Amino acid sequence: MGARAFVLLLSSFGVLKVSGQFGLAPLVQSLDGEWKLWNSNKSVSLPAQVPGCVHTALQQQGFIKDPYFRYNDLLYEWISLENWTYATMFVVSKEMRSKQKVLLVLEGVDTAASVWLNGESVGQTDNMFRQYVFPIQDLLKDEKNVLRVDFLSPILYAAQRRKAHSAYAVPPECPPDVQKGQCHVNFIRKAQSSFSWDWGPSFPGAGLWKGVRLHAFDLVRLDRFATLPLYDANGSSWTLVVDALVDAVQLMNAVQVTLDMPELQSHGTFSTNIHQGNAKYSFALRINTGRKVKLWWPIGLGGQPFYRLLVTVCSQDGKKLFSVHSKVYFRRVELVQEPIVSSTGLSFYFRINGKPIFLKGSNWIPAHSFQDQVTPTTILNLLQSAVEANMNILRVWGGGVYELDAFYDACDELGLMVWQDFMFACAMYPTDNDFLRTVREEVYQQIWRLKLHPSVIVWSANNENEAALATNWFNIPGWQRTLYLKDYVTLYVDNIKALIKQEDPTRPFLVSSPTNGAESEQEGYVANNPYDPRYGDTHFYSYETDCWDWRTFPRARLASEYGFQSWPSLATLLPVTMPEDLRFDSLFASHRQHHLDGNQQMLKQSSIHYHLPNSSNPYTRFTHTLYLTQRTSGGLDIHRDPRDLRMFSGISKVMQAQCVKIQTEFYRRSRSELQGGLGHTMGALYWQLNDIWQGPSWSSIEFGGKWKMLHYFAVDFFADILPVAFEDNGDLLIYAISDLSPDLKLNVMVSVYKWSNLDPICTLRSESTVVPGGSAVPVFKRSIDVLLAGCGNCSRQSCLLSFHLEDKDGTQYGPANHHFLCSPKDAVGLLLPNITVKVRGDETELLVDVHSQAVAPFVWLDAGNVEGRFSRNGFLMLSRNKTVTFHPDRNTSVAQFSLALTVTSLSDLY
Repeated sequence: MGARAFVLLLSSFGVLKVSGQFGLAPLVQSLDGEWKLWNSNKSVSLPAQVPGCVHTALQQQGFIKDPYFRYNDLLYEWISLENWTYATMFVVSKEMRSKQKVLLVLEGVDTAASVWLNGESVGQTDNMFRQYVFPIQDLLKDEKNVLRVDFLSPILYAAQRRKAHSAYAVPPECPPDVQKGQCHVNFIRKAQSSFSWDWGPSFPGAGLWKGVRLHAFDLVRLDRFATLPLYDANGSSWTLVVDALVDAVQLMNAVQVTLDMPELQSHGTFSTNIHQGNAKYSFALRINTGRKVKLWWPIGLGGQPFYRLLVTVCSQDGKKLFSVHSKVYFRRVELVQEPIVSSTGLSFYFRINGKPIFLKGSNWIPAHSFQDQVTPTTILNLLQSAVEANMNILRVWGGGVYELDAFYDACDELGLMVWQDFMFACAMYPTDNDFLRTVREEVYQQIWRLKLHPSVIVWSANNENEAALATNWFNIPGWQRTLYLKDYVTLYVDNIKALIKQEDPTRPFLVSSPTNGAESEQEGYVANNPYDPRYGDTHFYSYETDCWDWRTFPRARLASEYGFQSWPSLATLLPVTMPEDLRFDSLFASHRQHHLDGNQQMLKQSSIHYHLPNSSNPYTRFTHTLYLTQRTSGGLDIHRDPRDLRMFSGISKVMQAQCVKIQTEFYRRSRSELQGGLGHTMGALYWQLNDIWQGPSWSSIEFGGKWKMLHYFAVDFFADILPVAFEDNGDLLIYAISDLSPDLKLNVMVSVYKWSNLDPICTLRSESTVVPGGSAVPVFKRSIDVLLAGCGNCSRQSCLLSFHLEDKDGTQYGPANHHFLCSPKDAVGLLLPNITVKVRGDETELLVDVHSQAVAPFVWLDAGNVEGRFSRNGFLMLSRNKTVTFHPDRNTSVAQFSLALTVTSLSDLY
């Protein structure tokens, strides 16, 4: 290495360590830290951190309050209408100035800006998702250097770009009024949801949201680096393709490149010429066939092993130019779209390392409106929550951002697969030269950044734009449709698909989601009906039909979006509300709801199966209603100290959890069967995992990380082994679902309970059934009338069912499940359970002993503002005693937790 070594963590392009010999290695100087920030007329001037954004800086310096508080999304609109300037002064060493090439590297600029150094123009930026690199060696001074970045208002910039596109409109012009957002977001390469969405606010920010650095070198600089393992099925062998983008000051002949993977006893040496300027170099290392390669597997199917790769690059005279240490994971992925016997469509499922995988997961949106406030800890907590809910995949949705490296690194390590959208959503887009130029560079950079991650199993070019065009969301006249079809193919096929084919042949590519996949391609990339359940993936939402009726769901090949709204808990809402906001008819409740008729849809869906709260106190009625859409208030009076309002939330979460449970169970039990050519469902990803702020949404995790009832339900309905019940033509059917590899021989145990009695009145045991690995098979069928007549003459209204799977020795497999024979609002004999709780344990693990005097549906334990997770929640209490574990995020005493803890069940509302 010589007397001194240079080490750089390439935080934007994968987990790598790059080193070089003293005298040859680039010098790197970070310009992160405190900058100056001011608006166009300098009426506002303040210090600001980089990385950061304007909103964060204004809040940190006390110019504004929490942007999420009450109506501040509207009150602070002026921030996004202003032009802002970031500036810093820095000094560079004589050694750095003496280098042949000095580059200014801007990792993330949000969004439209001009960059100036010492009063001279350096360049322009127009894309939040790109890294920008500008040569500056001729502009540096001996002493003070002033770097300035002048930002244009993103709202005004988008409007200017729309105005310049005068040939034809590119819809939609503006979001729906209920979203309270800004117009023309499709004209700016920025998080599309930053101009508002139906689950989030409008905060079109500006700032340097990633790092700023100087790179100086005399010979070469490694710009980007990636590895791609390729599998040869014929020879059962692996080849590791190593790609490098290198920026060279001059031509260097006969450069020696050495690739070494000691654990696999694989070594290769290559000679190449490095040309002046930026160029791509690829090398193929054949993996020693005498060594068994350990494969990366999705969670639940195997481990996530990796190997160390050392790349050493030396000049012709033997001097080390640089070296790279990198992790390498081996896995192969296929998207199988084949004819199905007895169906006119095609299959649509993923095989990882040759094994068909049922996708179980959710959709990921930005974790905050201001990306500089998203920390690796925030990301890891959300990903860990997904793992604890038995998910194996997350879809990074196309209206947000390409996530931080910490996200993909964690997914690699956890075994969480990633469905990666490119950042286009719910809109048509322009295809002028400037737009395509910046998009190509965006896509190119993101492919290079992400292709080394085994967790990324599929690229998808956009969210719902094929469906928008096919079903004419934007009322495009028929005579203009050809124009928009041409733009669609130009952007997603001629540009994005072409780049993926060039840079990453290892993963499947989808032009859109939902899509008919191969069938859409046959129809010119826009199918007549992209929601056809015989092909591809499907998005499905219905708020009018009964969510308990499985016949209303599409028997799709793969369900990649579906869901229902709920409100968050009181603990989450309190920091952004005033007491008068906490009622269902308040201005705040209306303002925070960005989905048209969303609050009424929640009430309507809830009313199908539950009594709506009818308290004369509007605040109590509000909190009870929110329980049914999530959980209960327990009748607490809003006029008490706000700290006592620990149970705020309601009916929306019960409704949401039960609706998504029933729909997910339908998709899971449809994996092994066809009905009318429909079925063989191989994935269920509900909308959505996380929240961007404190408001009603489809999420299962609230802003801040608190689990809703839905997420607790997901732990069970995504379990590797699961029994599922449903009714068809008067019969009760129970299916056994297994995602495990080995075959199992299982019985189902069915217990019949009266709503009025905690002791089962009847228990039935089925014959043993072989449940093949990776299947869903019926294990029980019985006429409901016959079953009830044989069990104490139960009626549908007086009884309910509980069931579980077990082997011949009585060992239970998977969670227990239940089936309601009537709506809870029609249940006869449902009593007040008078639930009591007792807390014991220590500061790191708290045990809650729950005692009930009666059957209690949807028992909800709430820890208020004590952060942490329960082992179970929202459960059906069919025993007198149950112990639940609470894992606090930080040490919490029994006394503290007991003071915060409340418990509620559905019966407490009535």
